[in-house]
Amino acid sequence: MEERSSESFAAWLAARPGAELICRDRAGVYSDGGTRGAPDAVQVADRWHLWHNLGEAVERAVARHREHLPAGATPQPVFPAAAPAAPESATAPARLRTGKIADRTRARHADVHLMLAKKRSYREIAAALGLSRNTVRRFARAASPEELLVNDGTGRQPAALDEHEPYLRERWNSGATNAARLWQELRDRGYKGSRTQVRHYVARFRGNVTVPAPVPAPPKVRAVTSWIMTRPDRLADADQASLNAILAACPDLAAVVGSVRAFAEIMNERRGRKLLEPWMTAVTAAGEPALRSFVTGLRADQDAAINGLSLRWSSGAVEGHVNRIKMLKRQMYGRANPDLLLLD
Repeated sequence: MEERSSESFAAWLAARPGAELICRDRAGVYSDGGTRGAPDAVQVADRWHLWHNLGEAVERAVARHREHLPAGATPQPVFPAAAPAAPESATAPARLRTGKIADRTRARHADVHLMLAKKRSYREIAAALGLSRNTVRRFARAASPEELLVNDGTGRQPAALDEHEPYLRERWNSGATNAARLWQELRDRGYKGSRTQVRHYVARFRGNVTVPAPVPAPPKVRAVTSWIMTRPDRLADADQASLNAILAACPDLAAVVGSVRAFAEIMNERRGRKLLEPWMTAVTAAGEPALRSFVTGLRADQDAAINGLSLRWSSGAVEGHVNRIKMLKRQMYGRANPDLLLLD
């Protein structure tokens, strides 16, 4: 196919009659094109894509509850805040992202949902906003723009200085507060960064008579998502302990973990025909917005999802080859278009 559209896929199938089974990803172009080009073929949603889509929903759920990601003990802050923060309401999302990307995401989410309220199709919305249909679908399934803003977007000090932080703290507490001198000492210890980086790093120390040890940072949203999506018997003991602490602090995430493990059981045992509908009903009743959005997507493609969770067919081997080809292409050509691979 020269292009990725339902029309070209339907035409490709029509030119090759006799297809009995179509194993595909969740893209609407393949669902629509398969129905048009081979109406008698059985469509099967690939299990890897189903699991991947669930992982994306879990990541949004973890981001929504990121205030429950513990950082260990909670001593007094190392560095004084400029002003005390206003208390947050029980329902307000923690640490809302700011900046151009966050503003653009919120504006696009509002535009997509406004056009959906006017009964516009994904195709029409994509054309009007200059977005792909997959992007429109992702915005449509998100109950709020904050579900799309998974990463907190905060900056951090250069990682190369993290390993020198105990030394810098000890020297600062002993009275060595000259950034140029500290930079020279770090160079003698093997540090290859600039003096400006050291100056910015130790600027946090100023105004403190004694700099205590830093408070451990909470785990990243994607790390917690990975713990949830990993089989419990394959999870490292330290990660399992961290996950247990999070689930004890947040019953909502504990319910998400229960849903994920139930879905994994359905998928591994291929019992979708019998158990997928009760699972979707239970998830909808539980009320977690990100998982409800995932269920909405399943219901829109329910027959193929049931087949993917019941039949032995999967396009996992093909996906492996595709990922390998993409990796080789990016190593040689960067993120360029496939036409650069074509020879004259």
